[in-house]
Amino acid sequence: MTPTPADPPPAPPDPPPAPADLVISGCTVLVHDDHEAIGFAENAAIVVRDGAVESVTPAADVRDRPAAERIDAHGQVALPGLINCHTHSPMVALRGIAEDLPVGEWFNDHIWPMEANLTAGDVALGARLACAEMILGGVTCFADHYFAMDAVAAVVADSGLRAHLGQAYFSSQGPQGRERSLEFALRHRGAAGGRITTALAPHAPYTVHDADLAATAALAREHGLPVHIHAAENREQTDTSLARHGRTPIEVLEAAGLLDTDVLLAHGTGIVERDLPVLERAAGHVAVATAPRGYLKFAWPTTTPVRALRELGVPVGLATDGAASNNSLDVWESMALTSLAQKSAEGDPRWLTSRQALHHATLQSARAVGLGGRIGSIAPGHRADIVLVDLTGPHTQPVHDLAATLVHSARAADVRTTVVDGRVLMRDRELLTIDVPATVRELGQRLPALVDRGHGTRIQEYDT
Repeated sequence: MTPTPADPPPAPPDPPPAPADLVISGCTVLVHDDHEAIGFAENAAIVVRDGAVESVTPAADVRDRPAAERIDAHGQVALPGLINCHTHSPMVALRGIAEDLPVGEWFNDHIWPMEANLTAGDVALGARLACAEMILGGVTCFADHYFAMDAVAAVVADSGLRAHLGQAYFSSQGPQGRERSLEFALRHRGAAGGRITTALAPHAPYTVHDADLAATAALAREHGLPVHIHAAENREQTDTSLARHGRTPIEVLEAAGLLDTDVLLAHGTGIVERDLPVLERAAGHVAVATAPRGYLKFAWPTTTPVRALRELGVPVGLATDGAASNNSLDVWESMALTSLAQKSAEGDPRWLTSRQALHHATLQSARAVGLGGRIGSIAPGHRADIVLVDLTGPHTQPVHDLAATLVHSARAADVRTTVVDGRVLMRDRELLTIDVPATVRELGQRLPALVDRGHGTRIQEYDT
């Protein structure tokens, strides 16, 4: 008689999942589908390990998941952290100092004389106050273009934020300005545990000569560095460039080879029709940062041509510019104003929609600062840069269209919690990494010397 074979032993149970570093549960999560369309996953949870998003899952699935830290986010919306794609963070020290002026007078008679007084300590204080404002407003990454940037990098490292930093320079500084920009970029690239990326930062085509722009492009190619530059900021600059050189600012950058590099162009409200084929044939990754509040304040007649740029595949990220001109580092306001300004400029209420504005605030902004695929989406493998927004206030109720509520009704003060690289920098409106009262006291002691214009000098001349 043939023996009956024994039943195989049961398979061992699956091992329990490794403990998470952070679980955010019960929230509605902004997600992107395979076609990058905006959607919302309700009653969801975000699992974070090693600074990255491990999964976005129904909240019930992780109810018993062990975690070092948990946040109950019922009634809140989780968004990818906002990205300020162009600012000058230390300029918060000059907020409101030069109001209701044309841009030339603003620069020459006020801002550039006062910036001649800046010390590295002033830059650090301004950057610290700016980082506090951005954390409170749900900004998790910012692209900064300024002076004494070693001080800014130290503040970024301490604050826990993510930043894309460039040491600005003018041709009037001689070759040493360009060399310092390169040295800074190489020294800090990948610093703060990878939260700092760097760029070369020539100021603008009207303050940096063609030869220096070409030298910058060569350095960018040699060292694998991107470039962050003001370009075609307004229509007057474009008209002046055409009259003086027979080329637009965008054509000047092309001739210098900068459009063959990865380049972030600040503002671009002076981009004209003849610039579009130039940008389309650019060999590098070209992006534009738009900061509409400042354009309205300076009464510029045009805004960034977002629709035309988007049709070319040029990412347009959201920005505030510096608080000396914008008075605020509020990217929520930039998102709403971008949508409204585009409707006005295009004469079409269907452009920019709320969902399109959220796309620019998330994926497009991430691509603009060279971090597409790393931030800008709450998805597995992306860094855990997340903000939680409370929409229970009377100004956000009732919610008929969640995207419209986020863009046109929510405010920076509705952000409850800010997370960068899986680390909580603000919880329930409590800042955890920056002492704001101490920073304000120190800055107040420096203000009389900082705003003095009696010396009669300025760091540069605005002539365009």
